[in-house]
Amino acid sequence: MASSSRAAVASAAGAALLGGAAFVSAPTTRTGNLRATASVATPSAPVSGLEASSVAGLAVAGVAVAGCFGRRAITTSAKHQLVALTAFENELGVQAPVGFWDPAGFTADGSTENFARRRQTELKHGRISMLATMGYITPEITGKLPGYLSPSAGLKFADVPNGLAAISKVPAAGWGQILAYMAFCEVSQDQSAGTPAAAGDFGFKVLTASDPEAKKTKLAAELANGRLAMMAIIGMFFQDGLTGSAWGDWANYTASPLRAFENELGVQAPVGFWDPAGFTADGSTENFARRRQTELKHGRISMLATMGYITPEITGKLPGYLSPSAGLKFADVPNGLAAISKVPAAGWGQILAYMAFCEVSQDQSAGTPAAAGDFGFKVLTASDPEAKKTKLAAELANGRLAMMAIIGMFFQDGLTGSAWGDWANYTASPLRAFENELGVQAPVGFWDPAGFTADGSTENFARRRQTELKHGRISMLATMGYITPEITGKLPGYLSPSAGLKFADVPNGLAAISKVPAAGWGQILAYMAFCEVSQDQSAGTPAAAGDFGFKVLTASDPEAKKTKLAAELANGRLAMMAIIGMFFQDGLTGSAWGDWANYTASPLRAREC
Repeated sequence: MASSSRAAVASAAGAALLGGAAFVSAPTTRTGNLRATASVATPSAPVSGLEASSVAGLAVAGVAVAGCFGRRAITTSAKHQLVALTAFENELGVQAPVGFWDPAGFTADGSTENFARRRQTELKHGRISMLATMGYITPEITGKLPGYLSPSAGLKFADVPNGLAAISKVPAAGWGQILAYMAFCEVSQDQSAGTPAAAGDFGFKVLTASDPEAKKTKLAAELANGRLAMMAIIGMFFQDGLTGSAWGDWANYTASPLRAFENELGVQAPVGFWDPAGFTADGSTENFARRRQTELKHGRISMLATMGYITPEITGKLPGYLSPSAGLKFADVPNGLAAISKVPAAGWGQILAYMAFCEVSQDQSAGTPAAAGDFGFKVLTASDPEAKKTKLAAELANGRLAMMAIIGMFFQDGLTGSAWGDWANYTASPLRAFENELGVQAPVGFWDPAGFTADGSTENFARRRQTELKHGRISMLATMGYITPEITGKLPGYLSPSAGLKFADVPNGLAAISKVPAAGWGQILAYMAFCEVSQDQSAGTPAAAGDFGFKVLTASDPEAKKTKLAAELANGRLAMMAIIGMFFQDGLTGSAWGDWANYTASPLRAREC
């Protein structure tokens, strides 16, 4: 844990070194295949060495926040919704070397109001985070304030612990003062759009300046520091919750709840104490002991189960009868999960009775030897305390391995009919039911990573295959609907004479959705309904297997039909991938393909300069 704490501090320091003066100046002009050239103003006043060092390192920490805010969109044509290429690229907070970065697309609407609101919120969060970070650091360096935090309660500043633990010490009146100050900061200034306060200037010239360029430079530095502080305070909260301090040598923080268990049984090299889910964060020794006791039992059961899989494969089955009355021999019981259906009721009764005996034959209350895993079986433990501890630790480790092993065996057994071995030997696997079906093609063969066919149901398989064929056909039509107009041009004449809408007026791709009249959608839906109801598609019919009688797609010869349908399935799968890619690219760029320079209507153009 010492190394973990030091690594957390080292990471923050490394981020600072990596950034250098990354956020000192505004970005310079760039060009590229996906970038249009534009001029960018740079600050006339350089940033001081102090400011440069204060914002260093945000090339890493600021990237995630900088991306949420971009450039100001300026409408130049109401008809086409075209936007200028200035956008938000030169706004406060867009800093080298990343420049404008918005992977989540928050600025895709080009709204200057939304951008200003998010930037204003970011400034406030950054200021709060800087105060909180200093609240952690300052008392460690300078010590606590003298005197009383609450004279009436007799509470001194020195009595308030640093970090998260302080929350429980601050009196109600103190929280009231904090909330009152926050409210004052919110209501004491006009922060409506376009005001200086909306841009972060509350008139505190220590933070800003009277000179516009100097003010811009200071606010940019403050934004960068705020981003770093937001990352820092979250890291401090996390490490404080785990270790009892936001930094320092793990060995110095003996009050951490993790200290309660780091020398317990089961804490082993090289990992040491490891509790990523935070089960022990409450520091309860009772809960820890109960979980450790349960882990030992689960490990023992898993070791027995694992051996139950392995032993019959090596030594063979026991001779004689498992149930003489039922005429059931041990040799008749298959290995693995399949054995569940063969064990008679009396056998399950014996298993449950033995489990109950193990539970009630020993006093397992807290503090007893049995609670720590010692049931008196000296083969597993020992009389010597140190030897017993070593054996129980080894058993815990073996039990953990066995829990992983038995889950893997269950999974593979359920899929293949055996927990191991050559796939070709396990013809009883439910996956065998479909490996020669239509759509199973080289080089992958039958592939079902999600396990949809694990139930072995031929009805479910046929239904899914039928659905896949339909989706593939629709996707092929949609893909051709994208491609054909680009190659051949639009149809002549009117799509809707009553509305005066020509085919040539309908844009290609997703933009067409807004142009198709209601009657057109009705015709599309009517044709889809016709395809569904014009054929008997119940199980076992030719239509259920994709043969609607269109011999251009299929064939009269069974083998030729199978070949054509297999090819159609493969093409449909490719088309499903293609149309999704086209939708995505169309939504981003305004076209499903082509030269980026030709697509000036893309919403991304709003932020590119």
